[in-house]
Amino acid sequence: MKDTWSATTMGLDILLILVVLTPLVLVIWVIIVDRNQQEHSILRNYPLLGKARYILEKIGPELRQYLFQNDTEGKPFSRHQYETIVKRGKYLTDKIGFGSVKNFEEGDWYVVNSMFPRQMEEQRVDREQSPVTTSIYHIEDDGLFYRKEHRQSVKQDPWLLPDEDAIVVGNACVQPWRIKGLVGMSAMSYGALGEKAITALSKGLGLAKGTWMNTGEGGLTKYHLQSDVDILMQIGPGLFGVRDKNGEFDWGELKKKSEIEQVRAFELKLGQGAKIRGGHVDGEKVTPSIAEIRGVEVGKDIDSPNRFRQFDDLPSLFAFIKKVREVSGKPVGMKIVVGNRENVASLAQAMKESGEGPDFITVDGGEGGTGASYQDLADGVGLPLRSALMLTDQALREYGVRDRVKIIASGKLITPDTMAVALGLGADLIHVARGLMFSVGCIQALRCHTNRCPVGVATTDPKLQRALVVEEKQYRVANYVMSLRKGLFRVAASAGLTSPVDFDHSHVVYKDRRDRVFPTQE
Repeated sequence: MKDTWSATTMGLDILLILVVLTPLVLVIWVIIVDRNQQEHSILRNYPLLGKARYILEKIGPELRQYLFQNDTEGKPFSRHQYETIVKRGKYLTDKIGFGSVKNFEEGDWYVVNSMFPRQMEEQRVDREQSPVTTSIYHIEDDGLFYRKEHRQSVKQDPWLLPDEDAIVVGNACVQPWRIKGLVGMSAMSYGALGEKAITALSKGLGLAKGTWMNTGEGGLTKYHLQSDVDILMQIGPGLFGVRDKNGEFDWGELKKKSEIEQVRAFELKLGQGAKIRGGHVDGEKVTPSIAEIRGVEVGKDIDSPNRFRQFDDLPSLFAFIKKVREVSGKPVGMKIVVGNRENVASLAQAMKESGEGPDFITVDGGEGGTGASYQDLADGVGLPLRSALMLTDQALREYGVRDRVKIIASGKLITPDTMAVALGLGADLIHVARGLMFSVGCIQALRCHTNRCPVGVATTDPKLQRALVVEEKQYRVANYVMSLRKGLFRVAASAGLTSPVDFDHSHVVYKDRRDRVFPTQE
């Protein structure tokens, strides 16, 4: 018995010694290694403090996002903006209490309200459309340590335009594109997003009706066709989806894609706000499926050329657009980033003189998002959306070609009020990307380019995509889009209009930091 007790005591003593010595040995080892490494200066002089510094630096974004930044400070989108989108998608609610958290001392654009606003029942809405059956969450209890909510099925009006107000793109085309909702999905490629995210977006947008999804330059896939939503097929400089084995433009493949009924139009991507160049996808994201669709190697980085090799000036661009339109029979547009007035003035002048040109122009602001870009391009090249919109609209009007082309606005437009301003400054339609990413679960981790998106949105990793439940997220997408359309009608009513299609320059003003108010000019 005594021997057993002694053995037990000795074992505990040894365990205690190990518990004490192991961390000490580890600390000594860290000090020795860090003092002799050559990569980090601070670790050579202060090994332990330096390690603590790097740990805090690593988790700094999360600490700032959840503990130190207030609700309106975060970038690219604040916590307030993020929660606004989530609430629209999850609860179909857009109400607030007490007052706005917006900083009204800063310069910003505002919708001009009317002294005699319209009633909502006076709005020109398609009242023949049946309500959409969707799903929302109902909160039963929301305490500090306990939250209980359940999903329930509800009916929601889709808030579509009546036939007489529908936006028609490509009037002169064999198959014009008629749109009854002003808001659609901006270009987000399969590859930048995983198949589950694309599937949830397709099903949700299809449920909402009257909208569309832009394929991005990655090409059309089966995941885009999971519902009957309209497809705007984007063609980038890499020609993914319409290229042959030699990397040349395949007119037969274009014809084949155009015969798909859901494909309503084609968009040539000349530029993107966050990267004035072709797209980039890290090799880690390039799965066999993506490689097959794009005609590239598995696991290799994909870099599109900076521009199309098929044209290098406006006449050759217009000739290419004309041929795409003739082969497909459908509208053809172009996505651009505006650098100055001369850019769009020369475009408008060429359209007037030639009688040719695009059926629509997507104006992407420099504040727009991307799956992967370079800091210098994202921060310093290309004008922000509102300035670009005004320049484009004014140039097209000056040369008398505005009635031939529709303008789609893209760049951080996530709420009805900002969309109404864009419509007032010249847009006909609105593109949304990151707002829809939030709807399918994005938490703004800023890891889109790494294939390590923690919520399974901007990744092709099957293990990470497990987080995204398509059946649940599709309803959030539909709810978000329908709430945006309803909000646009509500803002239009406050401006004395019976439809958001009636917004023009007279309905928007700019207030600067010194409280001076400037009207926008036609």
